[in-house]
Amino acid sequence: MTATKDIQQAFKERLDYDELMNCMRCGFCLPSCPTYGQTNQYEAASPRGRIALMKGVVDGLIEPDESVEKQLNLCLGCRACEPVCPSGVKYGHLLEEARDIIQQKKRHKWPVKALRHMVFEQLFPHKERLKNVHSLLAFYQRSGLQKAVQKTNILNVLPGNLAQMEKTLPPVPTKKEMKKRPFLFEAEGTRERTVAFFTGCLMDTMFMETNNATIALLQKAGCKVVIPEVQTCCGALHAHGGEKDQAKKLAKQNIMAFESIQADDIVLNAGGCGALLVEYDHLLKDEPEWKERAAVFSAKVKDFSEILLQQQFVERQKLSLPSQIITYQDSCHLRNVMKTSSAPRKLIQAINNGTVFNEMENADHCCGSAGIYNLTEQEMSMQILDYKMEKVKEAHAHTIVTANPGCLIQMKLGVVREGVEESVRAVHLADLLLEAVESK
Repeated sequence: MTATKDIQQAFKERLDYDELMNCMRCGFCLPSCPTYGQTNQYEAASPRGRIALMKGVVDGLIEPDESVEKQLNLCLGCRACEPVCPSGVKYGHLLEEARDIIQQKKRHKWPVKALRHMVFEQLFPHKERLKNVHSLLAFYQRSGLQKAVQKTNILNVLPGNLAQMEKTLPPVPTKKEMKKRPFLFEAEGTRERTVAFFTGCLMDTMFMETNNATIALLQKAGCKVVIPEVQTCCGALHAHGGEKDQAKKLAKQNIMAFESIQADDIVLNAGGCGALLVEYDHLLKDEPEWKERAAVFSAKVKDFSEILLQQQFVERQKLSLPSQIITYQDSCHLRNVMKTSSAPRKLIQAINNGTVFNEMENADHCCGSAGIYNLTEQEMSMQILDYKMEKVKEAHAHTIVTANPGCLIQMKLGVVREGVEESVRAVHLADLLLEAVESK
């Protein structure tokens, strides 16, 4: 059987046909879709169009050729279509299943196969290896090599926007700094809640200072914070990239790691990770011995901003920053999957001393990061980012706040591309809030 026939048969067997039929083709999803807007309203580049492609493959009317794969890959997976869908179509589940089928049945050339194996199986599931890689990056930054390389402009030979992205990287901690952090943090004052902290991959290496800031905020809110030592990658990169079996393995490891902690909540500060964590029960729905455990796990997952509000952080702490205009860029998965959008805004609006919160137009539209989308689909990603930066300008913002590492790098990239590094900054919500506490 050819690869095309294999894919077509797998679509028939694995895609939820009822869910495909649930799409009424009403078009409510169209205005919410970034790629539909950026392709001059090309139907195939919309959620409705992509569902039609999937259904066409299942019905035998369309061959799952490269054009179908291209449209599925062009989707950001932001899931902004789901909240506006009157039929409640679970588009994200259909997309992930379709991508997984294509990747598993597709006959990759050996360089692609080797790269996927290295990234998905040999790097991200292994925290020590990630730390080793990032310790090299820390050396590059601290040794003076980074400044020397930037002065030579040698990075300009890199394809796409990689040279600009290099400028957006935060200061990376050394491996020694990564390893010395404890796994238990007592609450400041009376302990009112015990939370287990999901550290993530990039968040606990490249963005470790943001993790530390989040822990400090939770402590100030009366939370005892426990970090399970054997937790691993959330699996989102794998689930979105057609490596569903590996995502399931990682999910099971995380469930076991957090079951050992008697915590009220599982807290994190990365919307991209949280969106998969809250859907572990769906990921493991076909495994009876895991489904119930996954449901218990997922029910506990919350963004740190929600916990801070529940713990009356604003009433406990006086928040103050120098006068500035702040705007907020939603993390798509935090808003569309975890359903958290008002909590970050309430926390920002609680900052005093002349700060002004100015909501940018279409703050809920994707910034174009979407995991590694800004590497694999650079042209579309930059079109979306340029549109987003127009909205930042219109908001007259000095500070762009977001709540996901990919979004943060993307917005920093936007600042660099616009050449406004001296007047505009991008920052994670946790870092902004700790800054507001410490500057009072």
